[in-house]
Amino acid sequence: MKKSAKASADFDALIGLGSNMGDKQANIRRAIGLLTEAGDIRLVRASRLYRTPPWGVLDQDWFVNACIAVATDLAPYDLLARCLGVEDEMKRVRHERWGPRVIDVDVLTYRNVALDDARLTVPHPRIVERAFVLLPLKDIAPDLVVSGHVLDHWLAKLDTAGVEPVATAE
Repeated sequence: MKKSAKASADFDALIGLGSNMGDKQANIRRAIGLLTEAGDIRLVRASRLYRTPPWGVLDQDWFVNACIAVATDLAPYDLLARCLGVEDEMKRVRHERWGPRVIDVDVLTYRNVALDDARLTVPHPRIVERAFVLLPLKDIAPDLVVSGHVLDHWLAKLDTAGVEPVATAE
């Protein structure tokens, strides 16, 4: 059985955002605006924006990454659909896995729910492997527990070199 992430009472989901094409910081801010403009997703907290080295495919430009905590009554699959809709609206093209992207919007956690199917896995399956996710998460949910451990436990196992805050997301 997949372990869930222990959520906070003041948010329903944590969402990760990343961009390494065009105006990266503006792309993150625009994606947050698009996610929340309908009013059924409310921004609770936003991390700082982090300049991060590429992950997976290393021969590409650096990224800007952030995480947000949101309140919503949308079901997990509807939240995923909204995230994918933002990627479509911003003209994300999927040429290669972990390759360059104008925007990436991932559902990282959803309440205390654990899902693992072809459409959605929460908590995100690689959340504990990525400093560019864990450091922004620490900004907004420092007490988050993922797979039985706090974020600092997972961060201690990772190389965080090159993951540096550059601005605020709001």
